[in-house]
Formats: sequence, structure tokens, C-alpha cells
Amino acid sequence: MIRLDRINKHFGAHHVLKDVSLTVDKAEVVCVIGPSGSGKSTMLRCINNMEEIGSGTITIDGQPVYRYEKDGKLVIDSEKQVEAIRAKVGMVFQSFNLFPHLTVTENITVAPIHVLGRSRGEATDIALGLLEKVGLAMKAQAYPHELSGGQQQRVAIARALAMRPKAILFDEVTSALDPELVGEVLRVMRALADEGMTMVVVTHEMGFARDVSDRVVFMADGKIVESGKPHELFSAPQQERTRDFLRSVLERNREMGAAASQ
Repeated sequence: MIRLDRINKHFGAHHVLKDVSLTVDKAEVVCVIGPSGSGKSTMLRCINNMEEIGSGTITIDGQPVYRYEKDGKLVIDSEKQVEAIRAKVGMVFQSFNLFPHLTVTENITVAPIHVLGRSRGEATDIALGLLEKVGLAMKAQAYPHELSGGQQQRVAIARALAMRPKAILFDEVTSALDPELVGEVLRVMRALADEGMTMVVVTHEMGFARDVSDRVVFMADGKIVESGKPHELFSAPQQERTRDFLRSVLERNREMGAAASQ
């Protein structure tokens, strides 16, 4: 469904992604873990062309996209083509990015109406069904400021689903939430995984990565260091860099648990 082949990305002199290659199959859930600054979020933004790659090829649904070579020539997709690709691959962000002046329903219907050309009535029907799915049918006419962070994030997921994507990218979607709100968002994501949605999830929620993903990818210093089945990577990581990271996460969780019990 999604393939990255030797992707490189620079921000000035900073080499953020270094020959990153990754394949995500249809209906596969891939969780990407790693320390801050390892390139995880940048990789997602490149998949959705929110950041332009410097070299390499991104293939979505069997078609090279954005910038690629064909018959020895550089091809650059038009903005219209990019929008069509983004309709196939939704993205949910850490910061919700809801329009504050629109109701929940209006936030969900904007893209289907203006990008997919759906009628307002059809888009509204879809939005109401998705709100039911994420447990927010009663908030259809609310505004974002009237919602908790967890509720806003569930609206953001419904908004991505309204485009009927073939895959969804999740970028640290629980990291801005209070701890008691994390579970309600993860439950929605677990349900999507159970339904066979193709998902790439950048996360620090190790329990979710262990229990829900088909594969876990560990990134550090702009590279994919190791990947494997969750039980294999968490119980017997092959690389010392992975072992160091997981050890530090375990120690931090112990400290947080001890602090919470005091």
C-alpha cells in the first residue's frame, strides 16, 4: 500500500532522514517508535507530501508519487494530483487542527464537499455516521472549544475517515492529551485496526504498539534501526540502540508509576 525507497530529507545542513526504506502492506498496522528527533514525524509528513523529499521514491497504492523519475526524467505531480493522493492517505496530527469557527459536523464535512465533490447532505450523513462510530454523536453541533482534548482528537479521526482513505497516518496523536483522555482515543484506533484499516502510527504508547500493531519499527538518528513483530522487538531486540531505548522507556514508566502512587 505504501512504500518508501531510500528516502532522504534535509533541513538545511541537518540530514533528517537517511536512506529510509519501508513497506506497509494493505490492512497492516505499523507502529513507529524511537527517541525525539529521530525523524519519525518527518517520515509521516513526507508520505503525505507535507515535506518534500530530497531523494528517493514514495509509492502509494502501486504508483510512484510527488517527485519521481520516469523514463530517465523527473516527474513532479501537480497540486491536483497531490490532493487526490492525500485523499487516499489521511493524516491525524498531535494538535487536532480543527477549525475553531466551525461545528464538529462542519469540520468533518469541509473536505468531502470541497475535495471529493460530495453534496452537503451526503457529507453530513457520512459525518453523523462517523461521529456515532467514534462515540460523539451527541457533539455534532458543538464547537471545538466545547470539547475535551480526547473528544477533539476523536473528531480529527472522524474527519480523516470522512475522506474514505485507504490508509491513515497517526502522528503522536495522544501526546498532547491528559493521561486520563488517552484511552478513549486509543480505543477508536484499536477498532480501526480490527476493521482492517492500513495504519502507520508514530507513538510513544508502547502498550498500544505491543498489543495492536502487526509490526514495530524503531527509528533513531534518521534511520530505521530495527523492525519486527511486536513480541520479538519488545522481548528480544537485536540492536543495542533499540535495547537502550526500550530500557530507558521502562525506567521512565517505573518512575512515573512510583510518583503516581505517592
